[in-house]
Amino acid sequence: MDYLHKFNDNPYEDLYWNISEQTKNTVNVIGGNAKNFHVPARVSEYFSNSYPVDVKTVLPDALKSKLPPLPNLIFLESTDSGSFDDSDKFKELAKSADYNLLIGDFSKNSITEKAINNICKAGKIVVTRDAVDNLINTDLERVLMNEDLIIFASMAQLQKLFRAVYYPKVLLLTQSLMQVAENIHKFTLSYPVSIVTLHDAQMIIAKNGNINVVPIEKTGYSPITIWNGELAVKITAMNLFNPDSFLEATTAALFEKKSI
Repeated sequence: MDYLHKFNDNPYEDLYWNISEQTKNTVNVIGGNAKNFHVPARVSEYFSNSYPVDVKTVLPDALKSKLPPLPNLIFLESTDSGSFDDSDKFKELAKSADYNLLIGDFSKNSITEKAINNICKAGKIVVTRDAVDNLINTDLERVLMNEDLIIFASMAQLQKLFRAVYYPKVLLLTQSLMQVAENIHKFTLSYPVSIVTLHDAQMIIAKNGNINVVPIEKTGYSPITIWNGELAVKITAMNLFNPDSFLEATTAALFEKKSI
C-alpha cells in the first residue's frame, strides 16, 4: 500500500510559515437557520482571531431581527422554514470569496439542499457537519467532480455518499483501517474531491488516491472535539495559504491544537 503514509508527528511544520501576516484573503463561514446560529458565529470569531483573513459570517435573513447589524455579517434570502434559499446572491457571494466554509446547522429541506449543491460544484469549499448531509440527495456526481472541494465527514456520512453515487465499494464501521483506506483510496481515484474522516481512532486524509493517516491521540483532538468547528477552520486556513498541497496542509492542520 504505497499510497498510504502514517504520521505520529507533524512533518510539515514549514507550511505554517506560508500564513500571511496581512489580511488579503476572504473566507465565508456559511451556516445557521432561524433557530440556530451559534456555531457559525463562534467559528467565525475563532477564525478571525486565529488567522489574518477577512471572515464574513453568512446567515439566512430569518435571523436578521435577532442580531445587530455588524460589518462582517451578511444575511441572505431564506426559505419559509428559515434556512438558505437557492438565490443568485448566494451563488455570487460564494464565488466572490477565496474559500467557503460550510459549517452546518442547516435545515434539512430540498431548497437548501439545492442551494448548497449549486455552490459546491465549483470553487474552493470545505463542507462539514450537517452540510455534508445536504449534498446526498442532490446532483452529487457533479459535486464530486469539483477538485477544490474538501469533504470533512463522519464515516456514517461517507457511507451515504458512497451509496448515493452507487459506488461499488462499501464502507463499513466494522472494517479495519486498511480496508477503509483501500476503499477511500479507490474512491478518490474515481472522484477528484478531497476527504477527511475518522475511523478506528485514526484521522484519514485522502486526495487523488493518496492517503495520510494520523492517530487522533497525537493531534490533541478527540472523536467529539474534531466536530466543534476548530479543526474545520484550521483545515480551511492551511489550504488557503498552501494551495495545491492538500495532503500536506491538512496533515499539518491536525497538529498544534488551539482552544475554541
